[in-house]
Order: sequence, then structure tokens, then C-alpha cells
Amino acid sequence: MSYPAGAVVVVSGLPGSGKSTLLRRWSCVAPVVDPRASHVACEAVMPAWLPYAVYRPWARLRHFWWLRTEVLSGGPLLAHDCGSRTWMRRWLSWTARRRGGELHVVLLDVGAAEALAGQEARARRAPRRVFARHRQGLDRLLEALRLHGSPAVPEAVSVVLLDRVSRERMAAVQFSAPDAPRAPRHRRATRPDRNP
Repeated sequence: MSYPAGAVVVVSGLPGSGKSTLLRRWSCVAPVVDPRASHVACEAVMPAWLPYAVYRPWARLRHFWWLRTEVLSGGPLLAHDCGSRTWMRRWLSWTARRRGGELHVVLLDVGAAEALAGQEARARRAPRRVFARHRQGLDRLLEALRLHGSPAVPEAVSVVLLDRVSRERMAAVQFSAPDAPRAPRHRRATRPDRNP
């Protein structure tokens, strides 16, 4: 898939649907912002006995700040998101437009059973309540897409829907080269008239 220079591409889907794997495959062309990295960074400086729920707000704030910094940098960006939060897509779209970019969405629709199997394979299960909340949000989004197509996600310039098979075949993404800055046009110097 090809995207314009400076585009923000959000990969969304249920926990365990393969977002992180897909983003790792694409990471050679653009920075990747994954909330798991913020979680791990916070976990590394916290006591082992402290549950994640206690410092989750800090991890989320760190992730949001990192995402904001990368979006405002102006380059292409790949972002990991559950896809169930409309406010996040709206904010990303608004922020990307401010610096001349676009928001694009890649939505993984692999089904709940496949996503749960993915969680088992990586030995990292989302709490049942969290998974159910993400599933409800994603189901609403998928239903809106089936009924209305891309206009169901007005904040995104494009929406690409991938199932399990197409997810595996999507080997890479590319971003257009940025337009070369135009050299300033200099007015030709004129020689002053000489007095005879």
C-alpha cells in the first residue's frame, strides 16, 4: 500500500489481532508508536509488586505524549490503536492536518476467536472486560463501514479492511518522497545607470 509523504497510518483491531506483528513488518519505512512500548518502559522502573492498574495513567500519558511528538514531527508515522476510540482518530486527524498531513486507517477484522488465539500465542491476555469493550467499539465501527463505507470514518482519508489472509499478504507499505523545497527565486540584479 502506498501513502502520501507525512501520512499518519493507524493500524487498529482487537487485542491479539496482529497489529504489533504487522507494524514490526512495516517499521523499516516509518517510526512506529505502540502503547506496549510505553507500558514496558513504565514497568521497567516500577517495583515488581506494583500492579499495572496503579501506574496505567502514567503509561497512557507517556504514550499520548510520544504519539503527539511523532505526529508533530511531520514525517510519516505508523501508529498502533485499538480503533474503538473515535476521539483518538479525530485528534490524530486534526493534529496531522495542522502540519499538512493526512490520517489513514488500516483495520484488522480477524474475528474474536482469532484475536483470543493471538493473545494465547503471545502469552499476554487482555482482561475480559477490556477485550469486551474493545470488541463492542470495533463491532460498531465495522457495522458502520459495512453500511456506509469509508464515510463512516470521516476523520480518515482512507480505510483499508484486512482479514486474516490479507493481513499475512500485506508485506509492506511505502510513503511518497516529500516534495523538494523550492529554491527561493532571486530577482536579477540590475546595474545602476552610470553617470557620463
